[in-house]
Amino acid sequence: MSNCAVAVLRGDDVCGTIWIKQQSKDKPAEISGEIKGLTPGKHGFHIHVYGDSTNGCTSAGPHFNPSEKTHGGPCCDNRHYGDLGNVEAGSDGVAKVNITDKLVTLYGEHSVIGRSMVVHADEDDLGKGVGDKEEESKKTGNAGARKACGVIALAAPQ
Repeated sequence: MSNCAVAVLRGDDVCGTIWIKQQSKDKPAEISGEIKGLTPGKHGFHIHVYGDSTNGCTSAGPHFNPSEKTHGGPCCDNRHYGDLGNVEAGSDGVAKVNITDKLVTLYGEHSVIGRSMVVHADEDDLGKGVGDKEEESKKTGNAGARKACGVIALAAPQ
């Protein structure tokens, strides 16, 4: 039986449901779902440390980064565990999410259950920003404001 979690994302104009499934602790996580209300284009998509929404998405804290690496993209070894790159919304404002990730886990000490899933206003530069954008790029990917967030909660197996 696979382990399953869900995050219901809520923001002022953005909402969505994201499912995380993982067959076993040795298998990559499968992240899927849909986010509505985004502007067309790419938007940073991350797992943040805290499952705290007492101050909206701000209280979710920074990206989940137990290995203390700099920000990067899902293709890279040098990245936060919570760096999932970008989701892309079509002209209808809907982003279909379909990601397989080897660092996201529903098991053990680095489990993402109880943390927050966040979609941002801007495109994530995957830690490749230069010049005056370089310092923030290494922390957040310059992905901008938090448009919607939700706590990652244990769900019934699907």
